[in-house]
Amino acid sequence: MLSIEQREYLLPKAYNAALRAGAVILETYSHAEDYAIDIKQDLTPITLADRQSHNLIKEYLGQTRIPILSEEGREMLYEERRGWDLFWMVDPLDGTKEFIKGNGEFTVNIALMADNEPVLAVIYVPYIRKIYFCDKCTGAFRKEEVAPDPKAELTQRQIMEQAQPLPVAKACNDPIRIAVSRSHNTEETFEHIDRMKEKFPKAEVIEQGSSYKFCLLAEGSIEYYIRTSNTYEWDTAAGELILSAAGGEVVSHPDRQKLRYNKESLLNPHFVCRSKFMPN
Repeated sequence: MLSIEQREYLLPKAYNAALRAGAVILETYSHAEDYAIDIKQDLTPITLADRQSHNLIKEYLGQTRIPILSEEGREMLYEERRGWDLFWMVDPLDGTKEFIKGNGEFTVNIALMADNEPVLAVIYVPYIRKIYFCDKCTGAFRKEEVAPDPKAELTQRQIMEQAQPLPVAKACNDPIRIAVSRSHNTEETFEHIDRMKEKFPKAEVIEQGSSYKFCLLAEGSIEYYIRTSNTYEWDTAAGELILSAAGGEVVSHPDRQKLRYNKESLLNPHFVCRSKFMPN
């Protein structure tokens, strides 16, 4: 268990790293001709912004002397990381396809993992200047109009100023809102939605890219999210903690088990998420 002093040192590190990464990402985002897009071994795209964000976060969080497992450092062997009791789980640019499309639906995901469970988390949505963060011991929060800052060095006190506890909503939406990925749906996704609509015929389906879906669930802006295509542990760790601390849940689909982290394979199972207000 981390002490209060440790949490109040490490959460600002993650928060400031996200703001700094957001700055470098938006700088590249404004120059589409310089994206330098390549395709990784898993056939997903990577851009200059992914690489720059990864390098920046790695350098900044390196001050903590806690190891980092990042999407852009995925080649790390299981034998090297299996014994870690504390490490950072990072997706330096979640929603690369949305970044390339130019729709602003991309995030920076940073989670601190203790005994392979998230205990601190930050998700920053730089294009819309919203940041979501969580300390497992004190709850989940949202701040708006938080500008990217290449020199961010905020303290715990400054971070908590004007922070809104999550969820923001007070009740379920009517009709309920169901989120799906904007770029990664399958036939199973739509079959699941059809079954949901038998119970909730007026349900609205909302497409949304990146881990921002977890934030919308935590806010109470949407009630449900189904994912039946590949994701990795860095796609979900921060979002799961933020959503769970806001009263929601993330479970594997269809067997409804808790997600596990730092596995030999970093692939997640399919999963569903429910907000605090999702009716049974």
